[in-house]
Amino acid sequence: MMYLPREYIDDLLVRIAYHSSAIEGNTISLADTVTILLHETIPGKVSKREFYEIENHKQALEYVIDQLENNESLSLNIVRGIHTQLMDHLNFDRGMWKTHDNAIVGADFNTASAHDVPYLMKQWIDNLNYRLHQSKTDEEKIKHILEMHIDFERIHPFSDGNGRTGRLLIIYSLLEHDISPMIIPVELKSDYIRFLANKDSEGLYNLLSPIILEESKRRNAFENKEKTSICSDDIE
Repeated sequence: MMYLPREYIDDLLVRIAYHSSAIEGNTISLADTVTILLHETIPGKVSKREFYEIENHKQALEYVIDQLENNESLSLNIVRGIHTQLMDHLNFDRGMWKTHDNAIVGADFNTASAHDVPYLMKQWIDNLNYRLHQSKTDEEKIKHILEMHIDFERIHPFSDGNGRTGRLLIIYSLLEHDISPMIIPVELKSDYIRFLANKDSEGLYNLLSPIILEESKRRNAFENKEKTSICSDDIE
């Protein structure tokens, strides 16, 4: 995994939590997300559910980084582990495959039946890891990760929290392969949802791939800031 400066991790956490939760309808502002995650303060008039949708990203991202630092390839245990962290205090069945069929509000397709989820998720993780192993360029890897993200969301393996889990899985796969993370901004929600619904992986790639380049520049800026600070300390 590429090196992630501490301040960059905090910055990444805030943006992941805010944008991914906002895509699902969470109304907590970016400023209040900073207050919750970095200042450990609960703003007034915040619902318990919306608070934990934001707060749980802290332990979820820590879990992701811990697994990556231990060189753990993405597995079904890690998929369930990420869901467990994200749904703490929110779902009694966190980390467990759904036991009843569910649906995506407004979608014109059916998600996988609960009965088929264990088989489909085994197939999903095997396909993802095989495609990434066979990929020769970062572009190929990003395309496969986004294609498999679409498949994950259409399977919808959990009773709730599939979107937040799926978007954190994108970040896991990118970091595992030394590619800068991708945060899908809430401003792109309509296009993002449309490409998911249409199974348009090429459209999704064209929409989101520029974000990785900008994220790489952002991470480099934090790394340069950290190096400058270390050099200043050495001089003193």
